[in-house]
Amino acid sequence: MRKDRQLRRLVVGEDVWLWSVRHRHEPGPERGPGRPECREVLSLHHGTTRATVRIVFRERPGRILAGASLPGGAVAARAGGMLNLHEPGVVRRFLDALPDGVRDAMRGNGPGPAASRETELDGWPLFDALTAADPG
Repeated sequence: MRKDRQLRRLVVGEDVWLWSVRHRHEPGPERGPGRPECREVLSLHHGTTRATVRIVFRERPGRILAGASLPGGAVAARAGGMLNLHEPGVVRRFLDALPDGVRDAMRGNGPGPAASRETELDGWPLFDALTAADPG
């Protein structure tokens, strides 16, 4: 059985990526005291440069995060479409959907030292692009 906190490995061409999925809670001012905001976070780390991109899915109207109605690691839209962030094929699709500048910087091909880079992206636009392109 896989340990949930363990980084998983994904090899794409000559690049090695390490990835993990976490469910996080943060106090959200719009939700009031004692009502944390849920987030699903897909973290991708380049195996050589150690640059990191965190694809963050925050609670929003019309968006569903893992919880009572979805399996762990799943994100969905009420209008349709669901992706499970624990599936390597889904992670590969997110990696392929990253903006070129982000992916290049993570590989060390952008300006500045990639090893010190941490980037956070809103996951919902990527989700929309992937589910719109999904034939099934």
